[in-house]
Amino acid sequence: MEQLLDVYKRPYEPDYPVICGDESPKQLIGEMRQPILTDNSKTRIVDYEYVRNGVCNIFMIIEPLAGKRYVSITEHRKKRDWAEWIKDIVDVHYKEAKRITLVQDNLNTHNPANLYEYYEPSEAKRLIDKIEFVYTPKHGSWLNIVEIELNILHHQCLKERMGNIENVIFAASAWSFVRNNDIKKVNWQFTNEDARIKLKRLYPSI
Repeated sequence: MEQLLDVYKRPYEPDYPVICGDESPKQLIGEMRQPILTDNSKTRIVDYEYVRNGVCNIFMIIEPLAGKRYVSITEHRKKRDWAEWIKDIVDVHYKEAKRITLVQDNLNTHNPANLYEYYEPSEAKRLIDKIEFVYTPKHGSWLNIVEIELNILHHQCLKERMGNIENVIFAASAWSFVRNNDIKKVNWQFTNEDARIKLKRLYPSI
């Protein structure tokens, strides 16, 4: 935890960005009957019956000090999806960076060794060499800043029923465009000094 909190104290440096990444499921819920718009055209009346169309996965990274976030929607949350997401981070979103620090939780798919299952050894090593992987404590995924942004995404634009992945992609893309345009940064305040007071029970007694 303290190593991670030290990472969050690093100053903004475009060549060495600190980003946080995670994924979240979104249930695809279709309507049995066409919703009815109310008089103000902002509220819909929906039937209590619905259709389950499966689940899609939301990958998100956020660079807290730059106010940038990138959202990718996939049909699955498998090791291959994670490997392709890592490649996008390196070759698309941060191709100009010299080295990227990526904060993640300890999910089994978040292992850099998994890259060797889907890329040639030289390519897998190239991707791994470009990223410094930093992991949250086993029971401390709440320390990952991207979880804040994922909650905002779900609250602001994914609360409605969405019956297919295309609707989720459209909504998430529009949301991230607006957030990036407004340069919505994250001012992280929780430090090691705070942790030693508020989480004192977790430290050994000396």
